[in-house]
Amino acid sequence: MTNNLLLSVERVALALLGSLCLLTASAVCQDSGEQGTNMRGSRAEIAVTVRDKSRQVITAPAVVRLYKNGALEDQRSTSQGRAFFIARGLGDFTITVEAAGYKAAQKEISIAVAIQYQEDVYLEPDANGTTAPSGAVLAPKAKEALDKGTQALKEGKLDEAEKHIGEAIKLAPGNPDVLYFQGMLYMRQSNWEQAQTTLEKANRMDPNQPRILVALGMNLVNQKKFAEAIPLLEKSIQLQPASGWETKLALAKAYYYHEQYEQALQMVDQAHLASQGTSGQAELLLAQCLTVMGRYEDSAQVLREFLKYSPNDPDATTARHWLERLTADGKIRQ
Repeated sequence: MTNNLLLSVERVALALLGSLCLLTASAVCQDSGEQGTNMRGSRAEIAVTVRDKSRQVITAPAVVRLYKNGALEDQRSTSQGRAFFIARGLGDFTITVEAAGYKAAQKEISIAVAIQYQEDVYLEPDANGTTAPSGAVLAPKAKEALDKGTQALKEGKLDEAEKHIGEAIKLAPGNPDVLYFQGMLYMRQSNWEQAQTTLEKANRMDPNQPRILVALGMNLVNQKKFAEAIPLLEKSIQLQPASGWETKLALAKAYYYHEQYEQALQMVDQAHLASQGTSGQAELLLAQCLTVMGRYEDSAQVLREFLKYSPNDPDATTARHWLERLTADGKIRQ
């Protein structure tokens, strides 16, 4: 009886000891990369430490962002110099860090297996004590392709631009800069619907960027959707008052064909002054606005000056016809 009792006690003790060992092993595994991977559902963890050049952890307020293929995947704010991310899949990532009093920095990393990665990002002090916020970043290959594409676009080499921008899209399909230039390429190709879809996607990825709003507005003007274009172009000018005369001209055109003639005249007058007489379209639209407002002599004067200083402009023939029409209708003196 006593022996049986002792055996039972021993069995219970061994069972408790076994359970304790399992709990201990589990606790140990939770500190390991392997168990962390299981808890993450086979996804990699990225532990970022922000340091200065002396390798000391920076405790200034910082924003750490994680990008994949140029698209923002996650971000963390920290004042302890540490940030943790769970990567959505494998591949190439970019870490960017902005901290008060330091220059912004970024680091390219490659995630090949679902383990924990320890990454240090080193910041340099900013002489001005400020740091500019970074935009959407691109991996080196995508940036190289985009640079080639934008240069070809500027030079009017649309086939070459399509090739390089297409390569950039494959490498960074969610990057708003790449989407913006792809949209601009579609506009140059008069592919208005595709341009609209692409630019709208860029705007969702990076909202309230003046140049994207301008491109969207101009594309709508090209489609004669003037009512839709007006708020986009107005907002772009509000966000960037010193925008180029092309933006003001597009808004003036939208106002004009939406029969908002006073607003059109004010805006095209600004475009006319800013372009310093280099835009035939601005001159003609200014003359149109003055005509519709009943200011015929002022309209004729604009047309005469345009013909005087730009007789070989492609729009010069149209300007001559308008002057002749004003004269024939008895609106102006010969």
